[in-house]
Amino acid sequence: MRDIKILPSLLAADMGRLEEACRQAEAASADGLHIDIMDGHFVPNLSMGPDVVRLARRTTKLPLSVHLMVSRPDWLADAFLQAGADTLLIHVEARCDPAPVLQEIRRQGVRAGLTLNPETPAAAVLPYRELLDEVLCMTVHPGFGGQVFLDEVLPKIRALRETLPGMVLSVDGGLNDETAARAAEAGADVFLVGSWLFTPEGDMSARLQKMRTCLQVALARGRSEREG
Repeated sequence: MRDIKILPSLLAADMGRLEEACRQAEAASADGLHIDIMDGHFVPNLSMGPDVVRLARRTTKLPLSVHLMVSRPDWLADAFLQAGADTLLIHVEARCDPAPVLQEIRRQGVRAGLTLNPETPAAAVLPYRELLDEVLCMTVHPGFGGQVFLDEVLPKIRALRETLPGMVLSVDGGLNDETAARAAEAGADVFLVGSWLFTPEGDMSARLQKMRTCLQVALARGRSEREG
């Protein structure tokens, strides 16, 4: 069975207390941290830059997954590689050829990932499959946190799992214990979770454990259905 990984997304954290959020995730036994970078062009929002990645790198030993929601990752990728990303995800819809960027990411010893917006078909990643360590399926339209999970993305996750059985498949957007379980059953194994984990009243450790238990059951069920 594939490993389940849950990464809290710093986009949902208190921006004035990012170091505390990093330590909270580490104490809760998260599998890493996810950092969303937005340029105000590719998506209608602005977020963090390389300094936030450097801060996270200084604060925690958790692996850092950095998602570039930017029009020109070819211009920006190196800054985030130098800042300490362990995984760098770019969009197939960006305004450049993904292949050279993915090659450079790997050349620097960092995991390379390609992200698909909800409306982008699974086939869009296939020309780049040999350059990829991970495929990220957005389960909301990118740009803002706290959105509702899009069930219409589930068939794409199933198609990717069937076509790329050994690929790490991650999902991002609208995830809670129930929606993440649906994605796990479809074939996802990495879950980038924001608002559901960073809640004032919630214990992140307890929520992580609850989600992990739900995901293990769902992943086994999905595997059984595919093999049966």
